[in-house]
Amino acid sequence: MTEPSYLSEVRESYDTVANAYAAMVKPPSELDPLSRSMLTAFAELVQASGLGPVADLGCGPGKVTAHLAGLGVSPIGIDVSPKMIELARTAFPDLPFSVGSITALEFADDALGGILAFYSTHHTPPELLPLVFAEFHRTLAPGGHLLLVGHVGSGEHRRPTQAYGGLPVSFESYRLPPGQLAQLVNRAGFTIDAQLVQEPDEKLTWKIASFLAHKPISQKASLTS
Repeated sequence: MTEPSYLSEVRESYDTVANAYAAMVKPPSELDPLSRSMLTAFAELVQASGLGPVADLGCGPGKVTAHLAGLGVSPIGIDVSPKMIELARTAFPDLPFSVGSITALEFADDALGGILAFYSTHHTPPELLPLVFAEFHRTLAPGGHLLLVGHVGSGEHRRPTQAYGGLPVSFESYRLPPGQLAQLVNRAGFTIDAQLVQEPDEKLTWKIASFLAHKPISQKASLTS
């Protein structure tokens, strides 16, 4: 499969800002209580299912990957930026990290017990989100869990020219309505178990939505299990 063109911009931008990003982004232990609770609930569900490892897609410098490991799951960090993966491997040498794309995951069908997409899909053009969510569905085991978290809005997008300390970037950022994202997740074959929308306040700059979902076990599989 040919790599979507937008990924080269995302890769180059995050390679450029990797060090600044790693220094500026908070570890999950310093996130707001609701965000932490969604990560904890996700980890507990994955542990209870016993279906396999968790792919932390768009793992960046590995802080969330390490947090998942601390919650008792077996994570694998994946990021499109080689520089981010280099930083993650240096900071957390005991955890596995690989360069990869959410549009073409290098996992077998039904290989994962969980998928975490934590602020990692908002650079994807909306018309390509069905492809991304189809990859999530393909690689997640029946009964496995997905946690999708990101900024949402009314459908706007922007192309910043700098970020993370004023360094140059060249990616687009999309903020879709929560209902549109939920519809795309459902159409990909997932069942949404819980969704949380957090409004901006003195700590949150933008509205955030979290979707906790699972890949249903087929009727045939449930009858023979």
